[in-house]
Amino acid sequence: MKHHINDMKRRALHNADAAYYVLDYLAHSFPVQLYELFTDSEGNLSSRPVFRDGQPIECREAARRRDALIEKLAGLPPVPGALDQIVQRFGTDLVAEVTGRSRRIVRKGDGPAARLIVESRAGSANLAETAAFMDDQKRILIFSDAGGTGRSYHADLGAKNQRLRVHYLLEPGWKADAAIQGLGRTNRTNQAQPPLFRPVATDVKAEKRFLSTIARRLDTLGAITRGQRQTGGQGLFRPEDNLESPYARDALRQLYRRVYRGDVAGCSLGAFEDATGLSLTDDNGLKDDLPPITTFLNRLLALTIAMQGILFTAFEELLAQRIEGAIAAGVYDLGLETLRAESFCVTDARVIYTHPGSGAETQLLTIAEKRRNTPTSLADALDWLDDPNARLLVNSRSSRAAVQVPATSLMLDDGTIEARLRLVRPTEASTVPAKIMDDTHWLEADRAAFAAAWTAELAEVPEFSESMLHIVAGLLLPIWKQLPQDETRVYRLQTDDGRRIIGRRVSPAWVATTLAADAPKLTAAQVHAIVLEGKTVVRLAEAMELHRSCVMGVNRIELSGFTEAQKDRLKADGFFSEIISWKLRLFCPADASGIAVLDHLLALFPIQGLHARKGC
Repeated sequence: MKHHINDMKRRALHNADAAYYVLDYLAHSFPVQLYELFTDSEGNLSSRPVFRDGQPIECREAARRRDALIEKLAGLPPVPGALDQIVQRFGTDLVAEVTGRSRRIVRKGDGPAARLIVESRAGSANLAETAAFMDDQKRILIFSDAGGTGRSYHADLGAKNQRLRVHYLLEPGWKADAAIQGLGRTNRTNQAQPPLFRPVATDVKAEKRFLSTIARRLDTLGAITRGQRQTGGQGLFRPEDNLESPYARDALRQLYRRVYRGDVAGCSLGAFEDATGLSLTDDNGLKDDLPPITTFLNRLLALTIAMQGILFTAFEELLAQRIEGAIAAGVYDLGLETLRAESFCVTDARVIYTHPGSGAETQLLTIAEKRRNTPTSLADALDWLDDPNARLLVNSRSSRAAVQVPATSLMLDDGTIEARLRLVRPTEASTVPAKIMDDTHWLEADRAAFAAAWTAELAEVPEFSESMLHIVAGLLLPIWKQLPQDETRVYRLQTDDGRRIIGRRVSPAWVATTLAADAPKLTAAQVHAIVLEGKTVVRLAEAMELHRSCVMGVNRIELSGFTEAQKDRLKADGFFSEIISWKLRLFCPADASGIAVLDHLLALFPIQGLHARKGC
């Protein structure tokens, strides 16, 4: 049997190094010593190893099982690594390998005559392979830390190969600095074009643990070295890729509560504690001091693939909900964001604070923003039909079109799951509870009716849209706490005259409060835009107000505070009425035609002030 095992070890060495280590581990570490039961002096039943002449006795049944397991593993076909698969799939004529390997397995021949052989690599092979790739003789390059020290693989203007580099980040490891070094080899100065980075992960959910560590450390490294988190990650990772963020910790606590209540399909509380070794309960129920996120992620690595999928899918859904909610509320911290538009022009600048010691100023800038509208084309809208749950809708009242697709469900405070749908429209997309759709005017339509409504709506979309934004720039720290705390994002932009601005964006309501001595001067288009944004209420003369309302999942501009005598005049100017819950309400059109309606309204009832709206 020993000769048979040694023979299998030699074959395993040629197949894959991992097989050799597994077989060696089983041969030397599989428990085969014989144990016997005995009762100690206190009557407890225990076991102890059996010895004869001072030597341990081997259990024949355990040895048989060990040998059978070794034989079964040795008989399995070898699983080649990613490196070998790429080399064998595309061939050495197309693949340049710059690694520390001295031997590799390559495929020779085609068809039934193809065979795998072990090929030795000379010490100078890496130099020749690099030259072949840069001279455009080989289209694919594989490099590792061991073989890539001091080399560059970017689209150098002095090299023959100036093709776009599509850099796949495979097996990134745990070191963020090493990942940055590897990414930098294809992204350097004097290049024809920057590379396209692609992190790679399999469907084994726990593998995202490694990408999460890289994402978190890249963000931290970017914040330390350049004062901006995005510069570290280079845009490689999404917000949900960082599994150690505050949102991930909140999602984990909610996952623990769902497991405790038995709301995770396929994983009961007992199964979770047995599989992970984590204890969630004590004598009073769910613990206050629950296992941290790092412990949970590390325990995932030891679970079966099926259990990983169950737990990680539930965790990802909760994390996506947390991040989506934070982004929708405007409180998600994205770091320093760059605003891009067709045009930025500063129309007004006022000093609102001067530091007494240094004389440094804080300015409130009013900037006219011009954006190019990019509506969803009819072809892109119909592509949603690839989802079997997608539906084409047309609103029976407004004749607007929308595509209904499934959206991420939301867990309410009472633990119930609220199913939600996403309505994709030409210029926007909104998420609404599924239960309200029966009460709306959205009706399922055939392709022809949908195409006609969608095309008609596209024809009404102007090429550009204009709006006003307010930025507090300059010296920020002394007045940071005086700025709105509901949105703390920092933005940067470049105006048409080349001026670069970095600062906090504030709402028109905050501007009106800060400049209370001056009456707000806004055009009808500006009022239309800020009301639809949903963060500002416009106070008019005679105690009327304009604010945004959500009716049947659609955002509208509502006028409140009008009298019975004013109703007919307002409707004649373009407002339309609806009776909702036995109450008459007036609305201004939310499309471009509403600007003219507001122009008539403001001429009769001037703006008295603005104030921030509480809630959404």
